[in-house]
Amino acid sequence: MVVVDEAVLADPDRLGAVRAAKHTLPGLPLAPDALARLAARLLGAPEAQLTLVDREGVLLAGGPGPPDSDVARWAVSAGRSVQREQAPSFLAVPVLDDGGRPVGALAVLDHGPRRWTGEHARILTELTALARPSGCDSYLAALVDNLPVGVIACDTDGDIAVVNRSVRELIGLPVDAAARLYPARATGALFDEAGRAVPWRESPIQRASRGERVDTDLIVRVAGRRERIIAATAQPILDAEGRRLGAVAVAREVTALRRAERFRECHRAVEEALRSADCATGAAPGVLAALGATLGWPAAELWLADKDTGELALGGRWWAPGTELDEVLTFTPVKGSGVTGRVWASGRPLWVPDIADSASLRSEAERRRAAACLRAGIRTVLAVPVRDADSVLGVLTCYGSAPEPHEDLLALLLDGVAARIGVYVTLRRAEALARQLARAQEDFIALVSHEMRTPLTSIVASAAMLGDERSALDEESRAMVDAVHRNASSLRAVVDTLLDLAGLDSGHVALHKEPVDLAAVVTEALAAARVAAAANGVRLVHERETPLPLAGDARRLRQVVDDLLANAIKYSPRGGDVEVVLVERAGTAELTVTDHGIGTPAEERARVFDRFFRASNVRHQGIAGKGLGLSLARAIVELHGGTIRLSGHPPYGTTVCIRLPIVAPGENA
Repeated sequence: MVVVDEAVLADPDRLGAVRAAKHTLPGLPLAPDALARLAARLLGAPEAQLTLVDREGVLLAGGPGPPDSDVARWAVSAGRSVQREQAPSFLAVPVLDDGGRPVGALAVLDHGPRRWTGEHARILTELTALARPSGCDSYLAALVDNLPVGVIACDTDGDIAVVNRSVRELIGLPVDAAARLYPARATGALFDEAGRAVPWRESPIQRASRGERVDTDLIVRVAGRRERIIAATAQPILDAEGRRLGAVAVAREVTALRRAERFRECHRAVEEALRSADCATGAAPGVLAALGATLGWPAAELWLADKDTGELALGGRWWAPGTELDEVLTFTPVKGSGVTGRVWASGRPLWVPDIADSASLRSEAERRRAAACLRAGIRTVLAVPVRDADSVLGVLTCYGSAPEPHEDLLALLLDGVAARIGVYVTLRRAEALARQLARAQEDFIALVSHEMRTPLTSIVASAAMLGDERSALDEESRAMVDAVHRNASSLRAVVDTLLDLAGLDSGHVALHKEPVDLAAVVTEALAAARVAAAANGVRLVHERETPLPLAGDARRLRQVVDDLLANAIKYSPRGGDVEVVLVERAGTAELTVTDHGIGTPAEERARVFDRFFRASNVRHQGIAGKGLGLSLARAIVELHGGTIRLSGHPPYGTTVCIRLPIVAPGENA
């Protein structure tokens, strides 16, 4: 809420100071318009206004109009900085004369919401001193030199007149060096975003001296220092009549910001490399290239521990094109020695900011390797462990060409990448183990089934032959023969089903697809199931006479329908219905079999297609079964390119739904 103190605004001494300021402002070394533009640029705001507040109203001294009267009057009334963070936002500070009387305001304005900080207010307050006639020149020099952003200014001939402390530190120019030496130091140190050297004539300050407005990112590379990224803006300095007086450029470091943006891109590239590879060594080139490009470093390595021996082996290596790193990147880590070896042994990250100054080289081998790195132009090494909980799965090592201080953002990136690689390696190993277990299970089932099939066939045949001689057996012997025949037949059915499953899963048993009328298959299966349904007191409900042709294996599809009907009849109560519906939906044949029996617990429905799995409520009620029918049905349906799902049927019961693609006769299935 804007609060205006009319008593402050009407104070005679203040109004006298305003009249004096009207005469002195046009003669200031920095024109009011230039001062407003400088305030807007330094605070990154769309516009700024320098105003004077007298008895008649608010006078715009510098900046675009019309003046924001409320903001100016509020700042003068308050005698301190005032602000609003909601849109439209602003920050304003009073302009004081030499006697400390508020004569006007310097305000930066933004159309959107904005959070203003104490640092913003400090910069704006220091800029208001430029509106004072006395001591302006010396204050201007001190102010510009102490600004937290870099400032460069040149005259009409393009000769550098001002280079503040921030720019000198950035470019490596001594504090006492003349400003005219800046071009020589900047030449060869400024690069565009593509890494191309920027000639002095094309630098932002020189382009602005020719009348351009420049807004660009530059890379600053100074020998022996870390690479830095700056956002540079430059524009001409104009007087009140629009005459060009020179140019000014402002540079602020955005290394962390740009790195954070590149790190996000790096994480996406790493994710893509991992997603498109089938193993860690296959993903390594893409992962390491993404890291090298993001960090601007010449080389990176991924070492992976062997899951059996635990020894490190090279998972992947990358180096920038044109680098000569053969001497450095041909070694095997020794546990506990060297950067990679120490991380391998400790499981903790290790950062060496500058190997030339490292006091931690403990062995002759480490010193020789450090010397080799220095000869190859490598100065910095960072290694992080690739982990799975408490286990070290490998080490990610990156090499830099310039000494750097420890940066939390950089370490966070590599930790995140290493963690993602760790998850990937763990999942791949788990998948490989699962495949091995599945193959072992299949091999075991196939072996046992084959070994059992022959003796079971012999047992069943012998029991049948004995049964044919029933007259020669007493009652107890006949019962024993019947039991042997019945149980051996049941066991042989299990073995046959297991062999069938193994053959379908492995591809050794192929489907024989041909034009099939699925409606006829269902009708035949229903006819065969009516005897069992009548014996259990269950009614089969089905109405469809329209053919539904598709390409499939008629025998196998009949096998699926038979199993579904047998299950539905088995689990239905006496007097219940089993409803069979066959429809065509959008080029898909949909068959549903619904019973009103005991159902399947919701938490167990995803497992009913697993081999040998039987729902807990079925087991508790002692209903016989092997847990193989639905497994075989799923295998057959999926080989037809279809899906099979089981769901509950409120208020009780189960629905099994099969969807099969309809392929017209003559087309490839």
